[in-house]
Amino acid sequence: MTTLLNHTHDTARSSWLASANAAGTDFPIQNLPFAVFRRRGTGEPFRGGVAIGDQIVDLAAVSRNAGLQGLAAKAVAACAQPALNDFFAMGPDAWQALRHGLFALLESTASGAAVAALRAGLVPQAEVEYAVPARIGDYTDFYTSVHHAANIGKLFRGGDDVLTPNFKWIPIGYHGRASSIGVSGQAFQRPMGQALPHGASAPVFGPCARLDYELELGVFIGQGNALGAPIPLDRAFDHVFGICLLNDWSARDIQAWEYQPLGPFLAKNFATTISPWVVTMEALAPYRQAWVRADGEPQPLAYLDAPSVREAGALDIQLEVWLQTEQRRANGAGPARLSHTSFRHQYWSIAQMVAHHTVGGCNLQPGDLLGSGTVSGPTLDQAGAMIELTAGGRNPLTLEAAEGAGPAETRGFLQDGDAVILKGWCEKPGHARIGFGESRGQVLPAIGA
Repeated sequence: MTTLLNHTHDTARSSWLASANAAGTDFPIQNLPFAVFRRRGTGEPFRGGVAIGDQIVDLAAVSRNAGLQGLAAKAVAACAQPALNDFFAMGPDAWQALRHGLFALLESTASGAAVAALRAGLVPQAEVEYAVPARIGDYTDFYTSVHHAANIGKLFRGGDDVLTPNFKWIPIGYHGRASSIGVSGQAFQRPMGQALPHGASAPVFGPCARLDYELELGVFIGQGNALGAPIPLDRAFDHVFGICLLNDWSARDIQAWEYQPLGPFLAKNFATTISPWVVTMEALAPYRQAWVRADGEPQPLAYLDAPSVREAGALDIQLEVWLQTEQRRANGAGPARLSHTSFRHQYWSIAQMVAHHTVGGCNLQPGDLLGSGTVSGPTLDQAGAMIELTAGGRNPLTLEAAEGAGPAETRGFLQDGDAVILKGWCEKPGHARIGFGESRGQVLPAIGA
């Protein structure tokens, strides 16, 4: 793993932009994640940007003025468009060339006309709106947390056989809906659908009564693969541009009625909310760690096993879920934290998801999005969905108190007006803390309700 580290991970490096050096910032110079943005309230075109401190490097402006050369210049020109697909398709050499070129211009020691042009073109993050970073042709959602799967199995099946027989052998996934994926700030109506009430013999139609969130990571595919040409496991990360936060909203009562025999449909296709910032795999290199399959567990089949994954296939990404209710919002109180976990607990790695997705010949394309599946840790306070935290609504949560929050509130499932905020970051001794920003989505009343 040490070969993945370079000067852009050096904690001794800083930026001439003071906010990039502030303690606790998500966006120090060691991060430099990508998004698509424009100034709020304007008709200007969306284009690529890179976060630094509390500002955005306008990549369309950089492509005109900042004097990047060679492959970095070609890469930044691709980022001047309203979606990053062409940049993603250029592959790891181009991704690194642009990130390193921007790093050099943003360093505290940088000077010259190119630096002055970049500085003049910075846009405050507080003044922008974001779009989904890429045209997402296809979206696949996985199911890769053994703790989440066990918790759900206990709720729905009980007994000792809480996992399906295939869970420990393949990264389970299903093809989801790309058109309803939105960026942080997404607000959506509570979905309508069929559900079978307890004890009933016929379903009813109406608003979802058991609306839930799912804490996930989103994986943006960079360069794709040809139809019929699987991506080998040890090359999988060459095809992953970066990672964002992803909320896979779920209508649990609709899901319980419809999911057999073909899996989720209306329960999942009404909204998916991602964070605007995509953190590159290069920036995440310090937080990769050994991927371990414990003794006594089934070992992966050969196409899902490689020394590179065993050595550094896991990622230690800290994740939190927060809930902002209508009451707390009206009283000026902040959101309540519901859980905190880490992506390192996932049973299957990102590389294994990519390799398995393509082993049958499927061709991934630049901008395709993979969902990691709900991220839950080994204890209940690390659960990534409300259905786990509340035992299917039977044990409602009491939201943590806050000054001015008003009377105590409980939740079995989400109510209208609730906003769910996902946060993520990486930190460890000897390396800079880097963050993902947030994914925020809000539930509106059902249409006609």
